[in-house]
Amino acid sequence: MRSLLTAGVTCLVALAPLTAQADEVDVDMHQISKDGVGASIGTVKATDGADGLMLELDLTGLQAGPHGFHVHEHGSCDMAEKDGAMVSGLSAGGHYDPHGSGKHLGPTGEGHLGDLPLIEVGDGGQPVMASLTVPRLKVSDIRGRALMIHEGGDNYSDEPKPLGGGGARVACGVIPE
Repeated sequence: MRSLLTAGVTCLVALAPLTAQADEVDVDMHQISKDGVGASIGTVKATDGADGLMLELDLTGLQAGPHGFHVHEHGSCDMAEKDGAMVSGLSAGGHYDPHGSGKHLGPTGEGHLGDLPLIEVGDGGQPVMASLTVPRLKVSDIRGRALMIHEGGDNYSDEPKPLGGGGARVACGVIPE
């Protein structure tokens, strides 16, 4: 009996590192435009952390200034038609909002879960902050969806412009399942 108990404990100890590993996924990010999905601009690594989803940004080629950053509903970066015109990345759908809040209140607010922290890009085309934390998400929430970078900043409000005023979708990556 004692040897069975020892074997069971040994087995649990051996498996513990496997269950303690954080979930993670790498997302290849690409420019998007009226011509469709374009060149790679780098990667975003998403990892489960103690304080929520951790995003490691290894991006280049973005215009200097603030950029809205979101998880979108569908895992596609393709163009789609809206009001008779083709729109970059529109097949990704809207911001991820699994609870149907319909509110745009930022990464720590009570609104939709798709709001990510703003990306501030320096003159060299790279994000000033290479790591971001999103407290209300984990990797399993975002698998099969899209990461989207918008042309302009995001004020996490629908005033004075809808969806924070980020404007056009300029970069996108499909998050693997």
